[in-house]
Amino acid sequence: MSRYTGSEYKRARRVGFSISETGKELARRPYGPGQHGNARKGKLSDYGIQLKEKQKVRFMYGLSERQFRKTFDEAAKIKGIHGTNFLRLLESRLDNLTYRIGFSTTRRGARQLVNHGHITVNGKKVDIPSYRVKVGDVISLKDKDKDLKVVLDSLEKVNKRVEFISYDDKKMEATYVRLPERGELNADINESLIVEFYNK
Repeated sequence: MSRYTGSEYKRARRVGFSISETGKELARRPYGPGQHGNARKGKLSDYGIQLKEKQKVRFMYGLSERQFRKTFDEAAKIKGIHGTNFLRLLESRLDNLTYRIGFSTTRRGARQLVNHGHITVNGKKVDIPSYRVKVGDVISLKDKDKDLKVVLDSLEKVNKRVEFISYDDKKMEATYVRLPERGELNADINESLIVEFYNK
């Protein structure tokens, strides 16, 4: 399966949204990439607006179109608000929670940590980034990997963690204590537009 390996900054500028949720990508050049990136563009159609919203979220979580659509369809089977359930499923991915904990400064780096077998769930190695973490699961590093420089450097940069994760500094492990509330997730995402996009 192909995976995008280009510049995340270009992607962020293309959709006008900080994929890393830090705002760094748009700080210096808050316009589209390329020679005509800051040229005036025409008004987007309703379809264009919905597509852009979908791409924002897909780029942010680093999923292929197939993975993204599959997760969207799974969310439809869960009782509650479709869009909120969709974001909760995306947040429950192991690579995303590894990033939220602070083991990596980027989701791409977190995915690599998982792929390379450095992450455990309830004491067992899991090397599938899309693994769905359940409430109550404990995420940690393998004992021999707890002194990885890249991880230690990343943990030093953590100022604040999301409240649906509890972290034990001494054990270097985190517990997924509950599903996130919509208010705890990115306010710049309009998930209803994604629902409209796929339900056409």
